[in-house]
Amino acid sequence: MRTFLDRRVVRLLAVTLAIAGGAACSSNSGSPTQPSTGISVASVSFSGTNVAIGGTAQGTVRLSAAAPSTGAIVALSSSNPAAIGVPASATVQGGADSVAFTITGVSAGSATIRATFNGSSAQSVALTATQAVTVLSVTLGSSSVVGGEPIQATVTLTAPAPAEGAVVTLSGGDPISAPPTVTVPAGQVGVTVTVLTRAVGGDIPATLTASYGGGTASASLSVTRPTVARAVFGVTGSTQTETCTLSNDGKTLDCVFDGSESSAPGKITSWEWTYGAITSRTETTTTPVLDKPAFDCSLIPPAPLPAGTGWLTMAVSLKVRDELGNVSAAATHGDVRILPQGSCGY
Repeated sequence: MRTFLDRRVVRLLAVTLAIAGGAACSSNSGSPTQPSTGISVASVSFSGTNVAIGGTAQGTVRLSAAAPSTGAIVALSSSNPAAIGVPASATVQGGADSVAFTITGVSAGSATIRATFNGSSAQSVALTATQAVTVLSVTLGSSSVVGGEPIQATVTLTAPAPAEGAVVTLSGGDPISAPPTVTVPAGQVGVTVTVLTRAVGGDIPATLTASYGGGTASASLSVTRPTVARAVFGVTGSTQTETCTLSNDGKTLDCVFDGSESSAPGKITSWEWTYGAITSRTETTTTPVLDKPAFDCSLIPPAPLPAGTGWLTMAVSLKVRDELGNVSAAATHGDVRILPQGSCGY
């Protein structure tokens, strides 16, 4: 009798445990990988609408509320992965409401980015993968230039410059001098800039290099010794260029004649200056600068000043001579202003 009862108890206990186990399995089998929190995807965004092919950009997924303490794994997808690539997911850390992710430009084309979480999703605006804008080339107006003379250089990009323009860095050592930067205007692919050179005593190689967008390009130039004498000068007043003021009762011009940019096959030994309005005066210097040239009232017409003007004009010329006997042609500035300032009867 006792054995029979024991067997019934054992069978009843086994059935009870089986039912309980089944109920437990049924309860766990439908559990989601992330609990439903009521949080949804609010937006997918990124700065700009372009990414360079082979380059990256940053996107941002924002949730409607802070992620739970365990974090929130947001699924990501691209509508055109052949053009725009994104990671499969991004994790918003617990307590945060957004996460950044990396977008990769794969090939030319456009795509939208979709983020999905907790049964909700959001789609970005279109993002386009474009060819990166870098320097394609630098070309010079000539492969050689006589030292002291300028030369034109053209910088060309691989694609039109962006909306803000492309600021290209230029570099070139002695004997050339280029501006440190030049800007290619928005929508254009190239720009031309003037490069200066100095006088040299023999042929000197030089290189001009342009850099932008991770790319560089260079052009070679030979700066050569002059074959003929050449006079170059400027006139600088105390307040403005091409202007001299009479001083010292008309005996001096308050200005500077500067022929430093002149060149010749040999060393220049003299600078011959000629200046005046109705008559002329000649001064010869052994240096390129004539500071405060001597003057005489007979070099200008008598008062009064021409109607409607506050100055007189004169011509200034320069010839240079070198140690080899070479003499340049005269370089002339024909409209240098003279401000009488009460001198010479004005």
